[in-house]
Amino acid sequence: MKTSTTLVLLIHLSLHTVDEGYAINPSCSCIRFTSGGEGAPRGTFSSPDYPRAYPRSLCLLYTFLAQPHQIVEIVFTDFDIHKEHLDCTRGDYLKVYSEVGIHGPGPPGVNEHSKWSRILCGNRNDAPPALYSHGSALVLELNSGEKESNSTGFIGTYKFIDRRNFETDGVLVSDSDCDYVFNSHSNRPSQGKFYSPRYPSSYPINSQCYYHFHARKNERVKLVFEESFLQKSDESCLNRADTIKVFDGKVASAPVIAMLCNEIIGYEILSTGPDLLVEFIAKSKTPGQGFKAKYQFQPDDSSIEDVVKSSEGTSVGPAVSAATSSCHQVFRSDKSRSGKLISPLYPSPYPPKTHCHYDFLARGRQRVRLLFEDFNLQRVTGNIIDCESMDSLDVFVEVDGRLEKMASFCGSDVPKGIMSNGPKLAVDFRGVYSSRYSRGFKISYHFVEDYGISSGKQLLEYPCAFVYNSSVKAKGVVTSPNHPGLYPRDTECNYFFHGTKGQRVHLHFTHFDVEGVHPCEAVSASDYVQLSYDGNSRGTRHCGQLKELKVTSKKNFMRITFRSNDRLDGTGFKANYIFLKDNEMVSVNMPAVGGTDSLKWSWMLALNVILLYLTLR
Repeated sequence: MKTSTTLVLLIHLSLHTVDEGYAINPSCSCIRFTSGGEGAPRGTFSSPDYPRAYPRSLCLLYTFLAQPHQIVEIVFTDFDIHKEHLDCTRGDYLKVYSEVGIHGPGPPGVNEHSKWSRILCGNRNDAPPALYSHGSALVLELNSGEKESNSTGFIGTYKFIDRRNFETDGVLVSDSDCDYVFNSHSNRPSQGKFYSPRYPSSYPINSQCYYHFHARKNERVKLVFEESFLQKSDESCLNRADTIKVFDGKVASAPVIAMLCNEIIGYEILSTGPDLLVEFIAKSKTPGQGFKAKYQFQPDDSSIEDVVKSSEGTSVGPAVSAATSSCHQVFRSDKSRSGKLISPLYPSPYPPKTHCHYDFLARGRQRVRLLFEDFNLQRVTGNIIDCESMDSLDVFVEVDGRLEKMASFCGSDVPKGIMSNGPKLAVDFRGVYSSRYSRGFKISYHFVEDYGISSGKQLLEYPCAFVYNSSVKAKGVVTSPNHPGLYPRDTECNYFFHGTKGQRVHLHFTHFDVEGVHPCEAVSASDYVQLSYDGNSRGTRHCGQLKELKVTSKKNFMRITFRSNDRLDGTGFKANYIFLKDNEMVSVNMPAVGGTDSLKWSWMLALNVILLYLTLR
């Protein structure tokens, strides 16, 4: 058995034991970390000779053995394993065995037939934030090939944690593995937590779990998904095998409030009524960590108190204190679905040293939409770089569970419309100065479910989805959410176009402003518009500012997917669509979705399309 000075040092520092045998092959050395007795509840571990390059032709097993009621947590503080192949299966790698059989007093049984849960190589960005065992044992296998490398290996911390900290607070449904019921009672806590199966370890393959929340009359349900790690990507949730769906009612036929996939932090949901249903389905071959979430049964009138109560209808402007000119309001969708928000004393000038804060609280599928009708704030003379040094209106939306400034407006240019990315939006107005020429602002607010999209038929089975059938309307206009205003962050909308047999869908984007750079991937933090001609393929992505974009489906179906992240904003897109049969088109072929960039539109084709469009109007 091979032994290095680093291995001896690790044993000395951490007081761990070296086990002979029980390795994947006889050449592997073993280090064992245990909990209880003389074992430490936490500690550090590293690759041999760290921070120098680890030896070649190495096989080393790190075995972490917890108590029966515990699981193992591994966190890498530094990670550098030479990546010889993208899939990490050859060359240098670190295999993770999250599910290890334990038989008798000896070490866990790991051999050449043991199934590893994941394999790692590369740098710190390639390593997960943390690793967790399914049961009370976890094994890491470090292997290095013969090819020379300067990679330094890894250093990390381990901890044995109580698995009972991750027990769901609901009542498990009989004859089910992960279906729970949560009922509101006067003699029970009004809040609690719920988790995906085996959390914080990865959930089992082919999981299907339902979480039923039943509040009392005059109550509603609030959910916060504190962490959700299903897959690491920016793909559409419609293309994902692992998803979380939240229904605004008791059954799965109720309208869908949210559909979560990929990675989400601090996502908040408020029900319209007393019932809520969460559906978790996992069908992928590479399950993620899962989710942890908390719930709360809230009184229907919300726990946030109005400093100054808003009226049932149109707001006539907040009260203003003569001493500080301060004002605060809360607008709730259960009181009024729309109204006016105006600055103090509008249309007269607002007083100096004015500070107003406005909170908007929606529920269910609703989003908050602000449309600016008038805007005139006092300007400061001189060179103005931003709005920090002058009277301004700041808009905040929720990002990763906290309010983050989305935009600042100042001067006299009327801002573009704003839409929230969830049930909350906040506005902060600071009027330090005052002038007889500064009218302030007038804003119309709306709690909407249609995302400001006026065409197509909205589908209830997705949070934001619209269908366009040629049998209903042969041509029309389609837009991004909240167009021509700024589109909301963290939002996915899908548009389905269905033609009759022999028809194709023709799209002409006359406006296109979607933040991002080609190829519109997550690595560049890009929002995107994705065009696909069937229900499964990814299709082509477009982002940036385009003068125009013209595409044609291959058959009688096309899907547009619009997806934004939590970074920058744009005004989105506007496109004309028309369903046409091939014999209604000129003989020149049009570029199909997914075709090569070498296909060009001729001016004669464009003229014919315009004539056809005008003829059918």
